[in-house]
Amino acid sequence: APMAYAVVSDPGAVDTPDVPSYQPYVYGRLDPPALIPLQMKEIDLAVDCALDTAAVTLRARWWLHCITRSRECDVRLVVPMGEQGSILGAEVTVGRMSYNTQVTEVEDQTMENTMKGILKPHMFCLTIPQVEGGADIVATVRWSQKLHYDNGRFTVDIPFRFPYYVNPLPKVFMKREKIQLTVNSGFSKEVLLQGTSHSLKEKARQGDKLSFLHEAVVENWSNKDFTFSYSVYSGDLSGGIHVQPSISQDYDDRDTFSIFILPGSGNRKVFKKAVVFVVDTSGSMKGKPLENVKNAVSTALSELVQGDYFNIITFNEELHSFSSCLEKVNEKAIASANDWMNANFVAEGGTDIMHPLNEVLSLF
Repeated sequence: APMAYAVVSDPGAVDTPDVPSYQPYVYGRLDPPALIPLQMKEIDLAVDCALDTAAVTLRARWWLHCITRSRECDVRLVVPMGEQGSILGAEVTVGRMSYNTQVTEVEDQTMENTMKGILKPHMFCLTIPQVEGGADIVATVRWSQKLHYDNGRFTVDIPFRFPYYVNPLPKVFMKREKIQLTVNSGFSKEVLLQGTSHSLKEKARQGDKLSFLHEAVVENWSNKDFTFSYSVYSGDLSGGIHVQPSISQDYDDRDTFSIFILPGSGNRKVFKKAVVFVVDTSGSMKGKPLENVKNAVSTALSELVQGDYFNIITFNEELHSFSSCLEKVNEKAIASANDWMNANFVAEGGTDIMHPLNEVLSLF
């Protein structure tokens, strides 16, 4: 789950902000610094799912509860992201100070002494310098991640499991947990809800767009990741185009679009195939390119089944065919085709593509 840590080098600064404990003075410094998890006052998660991508916005408020008000320390934010997570931006407010992320070129040396964010696989880290004890740290982090797709079901999985020690005292703070979810399946067909980790109330449903809300006062923060899964009608081959406006305050303000196709149910009878492989064997294909093509054709041939038909045509300045007609798939024909490729896949000469294309058309 998203976490905030006090980066403590001087143990003498550790104390409650409002009521000093009058502990004996501690001498020395910590190297490396100790990381003390901060108590969290508020959490708000917004997830916008469109096709196979989820745009996630997380807003949280932490309290620097372990440093006396007369002292300061750095605070480190650590935000885990879901599958193929990509950070879009972060803003942090501490009192009257505010910070935000900015994408810079690797060669740009002008950012040497400013706050930096570190991105590791599925993890984003950000350090806020010199935060006064007792202060509130409000952070908003945005990222995108992929939905998992399996057999017609889409699933979004977001790290949202908080350890018990980030819960502040219940008599001091009322803990309010909020999750907003919107789903834009991109399909005009029925969307079926399959499961969710947190109780969600459906707020609206309009065509292929659905919205849900979870909002509650809780005794403890969530102890499980947020997951939500749904399926779309997949009996027929379907597809479409989806336009996604740019996210507010994103450094890349361009709109995006996606063209998508779902194959539908896999239980239908597959039609017979007639395949002609047209391979360029000119001098430009010499070496690994032609070897890769030969391996790809061989693999494709192995996936054909009885009842299918195939042929192979190579061309440079001349044209060569494995057969004068479409051959029926069987073990003997596939073995002969592999032997023929080993003998005839030789890269040399120039390129004349019109002749083989006309030859392909004459086979059908």
